Amino acid sequence: QVQLVESGGGLAQPGGSLRLSCAASGFAFSDYAMSWARHTPRKGLEWVAGIVSDGSDTYYGDSVKGRFTISRDNAKNTVYLQMNSLKPEDTALYYCTKATKRALGSISLWSRGYIDHDYWGQGTQVTVSS
Repeated sequence: QVQLVESGGGLAQPGGSLRLSCAASGFAFSDYAMSWARHTPRKGLEWVAGIVSDGSDTYYGDSVKGRFTISRDNAKNTVYLQMNSLKPEDTALYYCTKATKRALGSISLWSRGYIDHDYWGQGTQVTVSS
């Protein structure tokens, strides 16, 4: 069965960095786009970063652009999220999620959650605090 297992979350200081990993199994990883999303009680679900199946195109939410980098290693069935210059407002539960297609459509549709994602990991908590 499909499994997405996130790791790498934890406590970071403002201005610091963390790298999240998502190990995927149970499907042909290189055939599907992947995304990271985060949830907070105040803001709800926010789409953070996305990457198409072959890694040739990436998408970022406005709040993380220039600070976060998504990448994938199709040989290792893993997607990563490098988070730099962390801010307290990045504190959230971060989820890895599998898209239903190779591509992610327009960034406008993706950022508003209109691109189908059918499997989600259990989430990893990121807390940014001094």
